[in-house]
Amino acid sequence: MDEPFSITVGYHGKEYSFEARLVTVGYTHKFVVMINGMEVIYEPDEERNYRAIINVADQVKVKDKDVELIKAVGDKIQSI
Repeated sequence: MDEPFSITVGYHGKEYSFEARLVTVGYTHKFVVMINGMEVIYEPDEERNYRAIINVADQVKVKDKDVELIKAVGDKIQSI
């Protein structure tokens, strides 16, 4: 199941929609979401909460507002 779909997130009074894919890897899964031109990977940790993983090259471009938006997308994924 690698079909793209949209994740809609309410953030600071606005609605944002991001392209996402669900990727299965072995016995687990990951959500790959494009946020402001960055590929953010959400994967479940040991406690079944989703953590965000960002490429090292993209980490230097992340601004404070992006961090909050990345958290909001993670919260939305957690609620699915």
